[in-house]
Amino acid sequence: MVKLSRIVFIALLSLSFSTCSLFAPQTVWIDVRTPEEYQQDHIADTPNLPHTVIATQIADLGLSKSTPIKLFCRSGVRAGLALAELESLGYTNVENVGGIADARERLAE
Repeated sequence: MVKLSRIVFIALLSLSFSTCSLFAPQTVWIDVRTPEEYQQDHIADTPNLPHTVIATQIADLGLSKSTPIKLFCRSGVRAGLALAELESLGYTNVENVGGIADARERLAE
C-alpha cells in the first residue's frame, strides 16, 4: 500500500512539473501610446491602453495581478508612468520595455 502511494505521488509530482508551463500565465504586451500613434503604427495583437487611462481600463483585460505585463510607448517615458500606475493598483509583474522598437526587438528574440 505504501509503495503504491509513493508511486502515485511521484507520478502526480512529475505530471505537475511537466504541465506547469501549460498553466503559466501568458505575457501581455500593452502599447500605452495615444490612439493616434497606435493607429499609425502598432504591433499586432497588442492592446492599446494609453498611459492616461490604463488605471481605469486595465481591468477590462481580465488579467490577474501577477500576470506578466510588458509596457511600451515611443521612448519608454509613458511606459514608466503606466508601470507606476499598475504597481499602485497591485500588479506585481510589470516591466517597462522602452519604446516600440525595443518591444519589437524583444518579441523577435
